[in-house]
Amino acid sequence: MSGQGGGRQRLFVGGSWVEPDGGDYAVIDPATEETVGRAPEASPDQVLAACAAAREAFGAWSRTAPEERAAVLARAADIIHAHFVPYAELAQAETGATTGTARAMQVGVGAARFRRYARVEPAEWAVAPQINEAGPMGKAGVMGALAVRQPVGVVTCITSYNNPWANPAGKIAPALAMGNTVVVKPAPQDPLSVYRMAEALEAAGVPAGVVNVVSGRRVEVGEAAVSSPDVDMVSFTGSTAVGQRIAEACGRDMKRQLMELGGKGAALVFDDADLGSAVAGIGTTFSFYSGQICTAPTRVLAQRGVYDRLVEQLSAYAGRLTVGDPREASTVVGPVISAEHRDRVESHVETGRKEGAVVVAGGERPPYERGFYVAPTLLADCTNDMRVAREEIFGPVVCVIPFEEEEEGIALANDTDYGLIDYVWSGDVARAFRVARRLRAGGVGVNTVGRNMEAPFGGFKQSGVGRDVGSYALHAYSEVQAIVWPG
Repeated sequence: MSGQGGGRQRLFVGGSWVEPDGGDYAVIDPATEETVGRAPEASPDQVLAACAAAREAFGAWSRTAPEERAAVLARAADIIHAHFVPYAELAQAETGATTGTARAMQVGVGAARFRRYARVEPAEWAVAPQINEAGPMGKAGVMGALAVRQPVGVVTCITSYNNPWANPAGKIAPALAMGNTVVVKPAPQDPLSVYRMAEALEAAGVPAGVVNVVSGRRVEVGEAAVSSPDVDMVSFTGSTAVGQRIAEACGRDMKRQLMELGGKGAALVFDDADLGSAVAGIGTTFSFYSGQICTAPTRVLAQRGVYDRLVEQLSAYAGRLTVGDPREASTVVGPVISAEHRDRVESHVETGRKEGAVVVAGGERPPYERGFYVAPTLLADCTNDMRVAREEIFGPVVCVIPFEEEEEGIALANDTDYGLIDYVWSGDVARAFRVARRLRAGGVGVNTVGRNMEAPFGGFKQSGVGRDVGSYALHAYSEVQAIVWPG
């Protein structure tokens, strides 16, 4: 049985493609407003069945040799590469991403993550022997110890809409590599790509029940995936508000969590910064997923000596960006995910105006008959207490706040509920690293918005719990067991 029948997508539960109890719904192309396909609406009972299938499959999969699990992930990467163009075209249709982003950052990164976790790493390491002067039965002598990474069990993976390839792959691949089984609940806006990923894994030989995918727009679908007694861990990427509700549910049952939540990244630009580099880096907020990314440097803190020039150059940069059809090679800024989200972003800009921010670029809806477009927007003369400076907008909107001295800049950067990734631009490397160490964020980019894909990723404060990426993801999807013996 294939994943699709009559143009409609089926659920993937227990190794079978099954008809959804709740019918289906249209997935809309944000650029054209046309229907991309039909996504299945699972019932809570079907979600619970997926969790039960994952529980049943866990024992055998967890005991499978790591090399065999890795081989499945490697084959999946090969299959994704073999379907690279159609997968990227689907991702583009679902998300509105530009062609370059859909290929390189969505499908390309997704395949790379399966390839990364096809590399077997040791799951155990020695602990230095300890000489115990006394124990429960008198002198205990020398005690040896081993720390062993064990799989957590069944992991529910709830993924974000902005990247239906890299985000699910970043959860599924390390979870499977560690011997867990997974139930994936993709974002309702763009679940079809995740079903293609499931097809690739099925073709790669993943055993029945090890990977399950259930989608739906109803809140009950996600609630069932979190609350099922068969689930041991929830890995979630999305808003802080939803993350808090999931964490409450996990707390009641002591389920493990990995939470990658919102961000309001501060970009400190000092007087001695390379302005060209800073403008190009900050400008990715406008172009990369049209600002729909939690790591974006949306809150620019500019030292007084460079403030006016930075605002001028950012405004000019935003004005040069081509907004439009993401399938056109010249397009830099595509649409946001939905009409509702476009309205939300525009409402934030209007709130900024009312609060006293000056709109120096954008601020008006691009003149297209179709598509959910938002113009790259720059808000100057902001203060850190404005809503546009405090709330995650998740769109191509940047606010600029002036500061005088280094201490004030650090204080403003840390005056936020979030703490995912901050940025520092300075020609003084010693100062840049000194400031970076004082920022309360899970990551800091020094003179760059680039990422090292082996570096730990996650947030302080309300930006999340835990770390993943690279070897850190293997820790995230495992429990550590200590084995101790007399020497």
